[in-house]
Amino acid sequence: MTPVAASWLPLSPGERSVAIEVLLGGPLSRTELARRLDLSAGSLTRLTKPLIESGLLVEVTEAGVPAEARQGRPSQPLDVVAESRSFIGFKVTEDMVYGVVTTLRSEIVARYDRTLTGREPAEVVEVLGEMTDTLAAAHPRLAGIGIGVGGLVEDRSVVGESPFLNWRDVPLAELVEDRTGLPVVVENDVAALVEAEAWFGAGRGLERFVVLTIGAGIGYGLVLGGKRVPYAEEDRGFGRHWIVDPNGPLTPDGARGSAVSLLTIPNIRYQVQAATGRDSTYEEILGLAAAGEPMPARVIEEAARALGTLVAQIGNFVLPQKILLAGEGVGLMDVAGKTVTETIRAQRHPLAAPIDLETKVSDFHDWARGAAVLAIQVLVLGAADA
Repeated sequence: MTPVAASWLPLSPGERSVAIEVLLGGPLSRTELARRLDLSAGSLTRLTKPLIESGLLVEVTEAGVPAEARQGRPSQPLDVVAESRSFIGFKVTEDMVYGVVTTLRSEIVARYDRTLTGREPAEVVEVLGEMTDTLAAAHPRLAGIGIGVGGLVEDRSVVGESPFLNWRDVPLAELVEDRTGLPVVVENDVAALVEAEAWFGAGRGLERFVVLTIGAGIGYGLVLGGKRVPYAEEDRGFGRHWIVDPNGPLTPDGARGSAVSLLTIPNIRYQVQAATGRDSTYEEILGLAAAGEPMPARVIEEAARALGTLVAQIGNFVLPQKILLAGEGVGLMDVAGKTVTETIRAQRHPLAAPIDLETKVSDFHDWARGAAVLAIQVLVLGAADA
């Protein structure tokens, strides 16, 4: 196979639009590509010729195998070689680093995790460096690293504030670049997940798309016009002041009756422990609720109503084509999905179109994959803040 060019930086805007369309939707016939981009056959030929000559695009058969050179006008679909470059994605938590290696199309081909014994920036950077060394040995065509962190990230490079790591103003991208020699981009973990879903996942091709995550916290991401909308609150605890039940529980984290108080895993565990005296895991609480244990069932039912209210309000104001529900807390839907659905229906106009709510069971490797997509975007778009 002819390898993809090392960088997409020299491309003209027209060439880049063709290459990105093939990357996100390929393999594509020239007819379909021209239709999607509203180009004439001649214009498309002019734009694709240098991309094929450079190896960025290849002609493939229906089975996805590069076609042999031949005479006459080529008719095979165009595609990129997804395996031509590899990307590392890291999700950093308070006690673990979850790592993945992906292809150019963000398909995970390797996973590798390490425990953090300390949270000092130098220690974390060394762990990231050692993990990169190990992954590079098996995947030598690495093109970049993406890192997702819970907290405020500035300029896709500096961790301005991370309560999980107790960091302030840590130039993480620069430190990891110095250690690994690879280009590095850093972003808030929810923002990275939204980018991944918008480019390669549930939101691909949609103009209005929302990602809502529930787990240790609540995350929210909005895509309009196919692009993620940055906002100041995304790194500062979304949902802490979104009151969904003014008479709801008072918990250690989040205002009374807020989405955070009702829906996050730590607060659900806190409510059950306060009422029963037992410290149960989230999975145990879901199991007890499903079995009809009164207090866990009540807490999970309240959480389900809160989630339904949140989804209905997002649908009423944003009018999304789809809402993706993801995160470690989505098991709530298995136990109380009916309550969520009924609450959504009760809080929307009777003639409103049903909300397309997609649930994705995800783990920390999905968050790491989101970070890897950041590195893919740097290669494709030419800049970390593109």
